[in-house]
Amino acid sequence: MVRKEKYLLILKKSNKLLLVIVGPTAVGKTALCVDLAKHLQTDIISADSRQFYRELSIGTAKPSAEEQGGITHHFVDSHSVEDYFSPGDFERESMKLLTKLFKKHNVVVATGGSGLYLKALMEGLDVMPEADLALRETLNGRLEKEGLWALFTELKQLDPVYAAQVDAKNPQRVVRALEVCLSTGKPYSEFRLAQKPARPFQVIKICLERPREELYTRIDQRMDQMLTAGLVEEARAFEDKQHLYALKTLGYKEVYAFLRGEYDEEEMVRLLKRNNRHYAKKQMTWFRNQDEFTYLHPSKAFVEILKQLEA
Repeated sequence: MVRKEKYLLILKKSNKLLLVIVGPTAVGKTALCVDLAKHLQTDIISADSRQFYRELSIGTAKPSAEEQGGITHHFVDSHSVEDYFSPGDFERESMKLLTKLFKKHNVVVATGGSGLYLKALMEGLDVMPEADLALRETLNGRLEKEGLWALFTELKQLDPVYAAQVDAKNPQRVVRALEVCLSTGKPYSEFRLAQKPARPFQVIKICLERPREELYTRIDQRMDQMLTAGLVEEARAFEDKQHLYALKTLGYKEVYAFLRGEYDEEEMVRLLKRNNRHYAKKQMTWFRNQDEFTYLHPSKAFVEILKQLEA
């Protein structure tokens, strides 16, 4: 249950409120957020790191125009797959947008399942140097030739503090940290110590959840729908761009391995479903490691949230 006194306290502190709805893939975030936005007569900010890309729709589970229900969804179709759009970039652009939106609305809805982008929106990230794209391209080239462990070993030498904290299997984070170390001559961890600016609005954090088997059934059904809608054809259309970050992600990498002949179609389908279930589990682990989320089943969330907001 959502604690009534918690919401009343928030609304007394500020008349500007960011209502954040998170949850694992396929849990039902879009439908709930559209219903809330219609009721509250406001906009939605998407913090899904793959729905930014206008060229990709099927593999990113981007909501259709019908599913968006006439509600403005900011940061959907906002960038090209050729663009580099980091969590820091998202933080800067979303904060500028919220300044404008809060002039028209007291409440804005935000949603997504990408942890770092959500964190950037809700709390802010450490102030980091601008990306050195030339150096990053060099490091990504080394990643392909030398492998992730070689880059991680170098990161351990340059910044043992961060190397002890980072997921050594996450190439994006290892490359970014190494890029900062090499371009500034300082450990990446030093930049993570700066105080983050306070948010000029209050945040309510809701996480949608379903029983595991219920969620996994929905994930499997979604994958079947994606394949019927033309996921393989969408991936094939961008086969020459599969080196780009957007196309190295879940849903596309499995298809490209199939297109390269590494396994048959049946195995591709199995991996698509398995990997999406694993991703959902990873998302929930991340959410549970954060604080202040209220957990609700999607079937109860709309009534419960509005009951508290309108008390």
